[in-house]
Amino acid sequence: MLKYTDEHEWLRLEGDVATVGITDHAAEQLGDLVFVELPKVGATLTKGAAAAVVESVKAASDVYAPVDGEVTEVNESAVSNPESVGTDPQGAGWLYRVRLSDPSQLDGLMDETAYRAFVG
Repeated sequence: MLKYTDEHEWLRLEGDVATVGITDHAAEQLGDLVFVELPKVGATLTKGAAAAVVESVKAASDVYAPVDGEVTEVNESAVSNPESVGTDPQGAGWLYRVRLSDPSQLDGLMDETAYRAFVG
């Protein structure tokens, strides 16, 4: 199941763990990424709060937590190779994985059709 936020994050649910990253749209808007900062494994995230940072030659942008939960894994290759986040944001450029504390929060997120309409 793939879900999207209005802040241009995506999440893919596998059991009670979601993989999170930025959308293709966000990556296109940011341009070439030069720096990625990820949360620490074990960190507790709050929906809507800044969880990570991506920085391009144009600007730095917070990546917001789409759900409450605990970080179970981070993509270290995104830190050492930030351009992968820009070139393959929904594949090799994923950012972190979070164990959901409240799965009902998924109900407030968009599916792909709604997100595509949102970004026009």
